[in-house]
Formats: sequence, structure tokens, C-alpha cells
Amino acid sequence: MHKVDLPVDEAAVEAVRRRRSAEAARQTRIFSTRNRVMGLDLHALERQVAERRERVAMDKQRDMAHDALRVSFDEMLMRQQKEEEDMRRGLARDLVQYRAMHQRAEDSREADLKCNHQGALGVDVSAPESFGPASMQVFQGEGVGEDERKRAQMEMNERVLRAQREERDKQKREYKHKELLRCRELLQHDLRVAQLDALETECKRAACIALKSYNQAQAEERLEREKQDKLRQEEEGLAEMLHMVTSDLLTECPEAAVRAGAAPRVPPDHWKGMGPAQLSAIYRDHLSLRETEKERRGKLDRYNQQLAKEQRAHQQYLKTELYTNQPAAHYFTQFSTSSR
Repeated sequence: MHKVDLPVDEAAVEAVRRRRSAEAARQTRIFSTRNRVMGLDLHALERQVAERRERVAMDKQRDMAHDALRVSFDEMLMRQQKEEEDMRRGLARDLVQYRAMHQRAEDSREADLKCNHQGALGVDVSAPESFGPASMQVFQGEGVGEDERKRAQMEMNERVLRAQREERDKQKREYKHKELLRCRELLQHDLRVAQLDALETECKRAACIALKSYNQAQAEERLEREKQDKLRQEEEGLAEMLHMVTSDLLTECPEAAVRAGAAPRVPPDHWKGMGPAQLSAIYRDHLSLRETEKERRGKLDRYNQQLAKEQRAHQQYLKTELYTNQPAAHYFTQFSTSSR
């Protein structure tokens, strides 16, 4: 016959593993002297868990605060970048507008050559020599006043360039003036912020000094009041002790019970003493009680001696007659070998 690998029952294997784990935990609880005798400090463990949770919560709050600060910094950086881009875009737009208004190709010196404006003459040198006089484009006498026209055109170009330079200088001056105003405004704002911070710091310092002075005054007043209360209590206690010592309440003076022209009786508000007959009766009762206690103690001592004698006889019987077969060492090895 061939060997066949049967499928393993995972549920049975898992049940065996659980039983083995439970048995190992049970043996640990039974054979561990520390856990069996001392046990676990649940309060300390709960305190440690609470401290750990508090530490985790504090770390989480710190991380959240750092994240919020990081987000605020990112937003500030994004706003600054946006402002710079807007400023750069505005400068580019102003530059394009300036070029479109003051640097046009029609206003340049080569405008008559590039754009064929201002009545420039077009010379066609590609015409063949076979063309006759009717094909001529420039005739003698047509160039009269060419120098004056060029001079006027140069003067006009100079005026245009001068106007452009003045406009550019004016824009530079305006830009510098705006930058100066902006820097001055920023400086004033920073100075105002510094002044407000200094004023706030000074106010906080003054408030702290006032609070400290108030607390110190309150503490001194409380100490003085406690001192006065203690002195008053001591004076009242001394006066009470002096009154009790010097009064007839504790002295038990027999003369306090004597009242002239009245029957012999004891006034309890003046004297709490006793007469000679009462004192003699009390002394006799004390002697009788002492004798009775002495007889009782004698009987108790004799009874204890009898019990001790019987106990010694019983112990002698156990050692000599009953417990004669002492167990060997291997007798104790059969215990605590299993958790069952």
C-alpha cells in the first residue's frame, strides 16, 4: 500500500494550540511564586497606562500645533509668492504698454525704410536695361529739399527720443518715490509694532509686579492674623488654666461646703469633694477589689500551669509513640510536578 497524505484539520490543530497556550499560562500562574504570592500592582499599571495615554495626547497636541504653524507659514509664503508674481506681472504689463506707446516701429529712424512710410522713395534696381525713359522712377530735380527734409526728420526723432527719455526718467523718479514711501510705511509699521510690543511687555510687567505686591500683602496680612489668633488662643488658654487652678472647682476645698446659718450640704457649683466617711468606704472597696483580683490571678496561674503540663505530656506522646515514621526526601518530590 502507498502512503497517502491526508489533509490536516486546521480547526483541530488550532484547538490543540489554544489548549497548550492555556496550559502554559496556567502553569505560569501556579508555579510563579511572584504572581502567586505578590500578585500584580493594578493601581501602578493603571497609573502607567494613564501616564502613557496622557503623554500620547500631549505629543498629538504638539504635532497638531506644529502642523498648524507649518500651514500658516506655507500660506504666508504662498501669499508672498503671489504678491511677487502680481508685481512682476504688473511690471511686465507696464513695460509692454510703455513699448507700445513710446517705442513703436513707426517712430524709429528707419521707419521710412522698414515701413515704407513718410513718402519714402522706392528704388527698384532689378529692372532690366531694356526699359526706356518711360520706365524711369527718379528724375532730375525731384531731390530738391532732401537735406532739409532729412534734417527736419532728425530733429523730430531727437525730440521724440528726448521726450521718451524724459518720460522714462519721470517713471523712474515716480517708481523710486513709491519705493521710498513704501519703505517708509514699512519702517513706520515695524516701529509701531515694536512700540506696541514694548508697551504690552511693560504692561505685563507692571501687572505682574502689582499682582506680586498684592499677593505679598495678602500673605503678610494672613500671617499677622494667624499670629494674633494664636496669641489670643494662648492667652485664653492660660487664663482658663489659671482660673481652673485658683478656683474652688479643682481644689476640692472642704471650706467651700460650709455655709453659715445653713444646713450642711454640698453645693456642687463650688465644691466637688467628699467627706471622711465617703473616703473610708472607697478605701475599703479598693482593698476588697485588690484581694479579689489577687485570688483570681492565683486561680488563673494554677490553671495555666495545669494546661502547660497537659500540653507537654501530649507533645511527648506525639514524639515518642505517634510520629515515629519520618518521611524521606523522595516523598516530597511527587508534589507540584503538574498543574493538575
